[in-house]
Amino acid sequence: MEFDHHTLPAQRTTCRRLATCALLLFCASIGSESYAAKCLFVASYHRGYEWNDGIERGVDNTLKGRCELYKFFMDTKRNKGVAFAERKALEAKAYIEKIEPDVVIAADDNASKYLVKPYFKDARLPFVFCGINWTAQPYGYPYSNATGIIEVAPIRPLLKAIRQIVDQPGRGVYLSADVLTERKDYQRYRESYAKKGIVLQGVFAKTMQAWREQYIAAQAQEIDFIVLNNNSGINDWDSREAVRIAQRYNHVLTVTNYDWMMQYAMFAMTKLPEEQGEWAAQVALAILDGEPAASIPIITNRRWNIFANPQLLEKANIQLPAHLMHKAIKVASTQEIKEAKL
Repeated sequence: MEFDHHTLPAQRTTCRRLATCALLLFCASIGSESYAAKCLFVASYHRGYEWNDGIERGVDNTLKGRCELYKFFMDTKRNKGVAFAERKALEAKAYIEKIEPDVVIAADDNASKYLVKPYFKDARLPFVFCGINWTAQPYGYPYSNATGIIEVAPIRPLLKAIRQIVDQPGRGVYLSADVLTERKDYQRYRESYAKKGIVLQGVFAKTMQAWREQYIAAQAQEIDFIVLNNNSGINDWDSREAVRIAQRYNHVLTVTNYDWMMQYAMFAMTKLPEEQGEWAAQVALAILDGEPAASIPIITNRRWNIFANPQLLEKANIQLPAHLMHKAIKVASTQEIKEAKL
């Protein structure tokens, strides 16, 4: 039926109502199709931990508008006990059973250790893991329903840079928070550096006071460099105090693999947490499109950034080779680090 300006008012009103209803139904159908799939992001750690936040950003940016995204945070970085992790895993399992997601992204080691392996190995629900340190073997991957990306620190490139900055390095100290993943990282560093004739001593801190004492003690030793690996797990961490300590006592080369540690270190080659989240989310979308998880190979990260802290380098009278300084992002403060990552 056609309507013109001679159409009766009642007929025009009815037509408008029908058209409005049709439009609403059409929009609703588009919305339901856009979010027909449910995705769940399970983080081993907590919001506010920068590595965790970076993975989450990668997931958010990739899945935005592609599926209905739910999130669960296990908070096992601040709460290190096994009993706590097991309880949070059971809560996550109950949450999965409640929302019935179509695919789950499990970030970092504890999500795989306490949730995926015990309850969902070879299950129907597909999983994509990310942020697992060094190897997935402890969790028995691959499963028929899972694939993922492994997190590998650029140890060899960092060592190559250290040997370009320091003449014939023979001894170093690895200082980090006293948590399982950092001890795991230390073993990898120690073994890799030993192959090049370098002795690497590991020291670990549970508190800010312990970190302070160990940092000062390391700077007083006859060593060639210090690896400042991670502060996460030191629950009373004071970044302002750490900056003061680094500026006052720093004279030995300090390096790191984490960008947020660049306030206290001179040089870094850093992994990109966003890479982990982006890849996991892209694979989740492929699974939603019908690709079996088992058909997608497990990979390792392939990208990193280079940072330099000119202020600390100058205070210690240490010069980077020109090619490293040219490639490096120059930062000194938390704000500069955040801006460099944008």
